[in-house]
Amino acid sequence: MITDPTDARLDDYRNLTDVALRRTLEPERGLYMAEGAKVIERALAAGHEPRSVLVSEKWEPGITEVLTRAGVDAPVYVAPESLLENVTGYQVHRGALAAMHRPVLAEPAALVKDARRVVVLEGIVDHTNVGAIFRSAAGIGADAILVAPTCADPLYRRAVKVSMGTVFQVPWTRAQRWPEALADLRAEGFAVAALALSDHAVSLDEFAAAGHERIAIVMGAEGDGLTRAAQEAAQDVVTIPMAGGVDSLNVAAAAAVALWAVR
Repeated sequence: MITDPTDARLDDYRNLTDVALRRTLEPERGLYMAEGAKVIERALAAGHEPRSVLVSEKWEPGITEVLTRAGVDAPVYVAPESLLENVTGYQVHRGALAAMHRPVLAEPAALVKDARRVVVLEGIVDHTNVGAIFRSAAGIGADAILVAPTCADPLYRRAVKVSMGTVFQVPWTRAQRWPEALADLRAEGFAVAALALSDHAVSLDEFAAAGHERIAIVMGAEGDGLTRAAQEAAQDVVTIPMAGGVDSLNVAAAAAVALWAVR
């Protein structure tokens, strides 16, 4: 039982609500946060290894069972709920946090080698939207996700939580060469569809009806949308037909609609 909030064993868990700090701190330390028994279990099932687990007394038996079932031996720090809130900066409703070692990311070419449906994310900085897109990709059936350098971290705590742990289910990696990565996809036989508003866009219905064997759907930032460079690198600019005077959907909703159309 840990009762001292200054205990050095808790350093990985401090100030979790400071987004700017955690964006830098977690990759530097080679870790990410998994919150709640279900998410932790999915991370373990994906082969990710915990550095340690911080848990309230109430949730300790359940987390110990999850670790035992996965055959994982990691330090489990038990602390009062008030201490968890003091250290992390928020109330940990699911009673458990795991500091997980970040996996080594694959090269984009290796990731998409056998894929038929790929989602590409450019400039999406809202972690909630990133997590929701992963959940849709898992539920509807994307084979992989490529994340541009300007996109938020899929392993940030909020993204992992919103995705319900599907960030561990859908293979993904960073595409450091941008927007050249889109040209690479086209060279691999993908029909690259940039979802954006354009006078020259084709409708999603028309694009889906073309029957492309391999498709990459490129989604852009919530406000500005896809950059001109990304649109120019794509094979087609594609728009979801809208009604009621609405020009577009939230990016996470748009990704789900597009994936469903080309499933």
